[in-house]
Amino acid sequence: MAFVEFRDVTKTYRMGDVEVRAVDGMTFDIERGELAVIVGPSGAGKTTVLNMLGGMDSATSGTIRLGDRVVSSLSERELTQYRRHDIGFVFQFYNLVQNLTALENVELASQISDDPLPADEVLAKVGLAERADNFPAQLSGGEQQRVAIARALAKNPKLLLCDEPTGALDYVTGKQILRLLQDTARETGRTVAIVTHNLAFTQVADRVIRVREGRASSVELNAHPADAMSVEW
Repeated sequence: MAFVEFRDVTKTYRMGDVEVRAVDGMTFDIERGELAVIVGPSGAGKTTVLNMLGGMDSATSGTIRLGDRVVSSLSERELTQYRRHDIGFVFQFYNLVQNLTALENVELASQISDDPLPADEVLAKVGLAERADNFPAQLSGGEQQRVAIARALAKNPKLLLCDEPTGALDYVTGKQILRLLQDTARETGRTVAIVTHNLAFTQVADRVIRVREGRASSVELNAHPADAMSVEW
């Protein structure tokens, strides 16, 4: 059994009299400790997949499993606990609390988790030990995204979900963030899933899930992922 299982999942939205099928019978697996890249054009269903994996949205049908938990069968109360304890989120925009320092932003996540990692240690691992007392406005975009990643990791999540994590960053900083996410999977054994439209990201992935029109058009394993700093886009 794979660590993440997505089995014949559909997600249907109703807009007036029109039914929109954002995800249409999608199936894929992700193994524990892999860096998976879910890639496809806008409107392909990528973010809907991420939202369902993260328990922020529910499937219309099909089965979603993380480890021994059938996520697609959880109640609203159980989904809240699932999001709180099992999932770390990193978004395109950093969503930091502006009147808290970098360290305090990371500590926020530690306070809601059952088994958190020390906030100062996680901040040091993303290279920001010396910026712990700075507020978000005093940090560059790349530094703010590092704080956001540290905040997600401080929860000690089973799955780290990243939605276009370099989308608001310049090219060089984006590669540094991609390298940080790659190192997180390699060095900690944590499972990381990145949703992106950027095809270059597929070079660094252990597993590439290509999404088109609500389906997984292909799932490919990469025997020799490239180092993130060598990738061009």
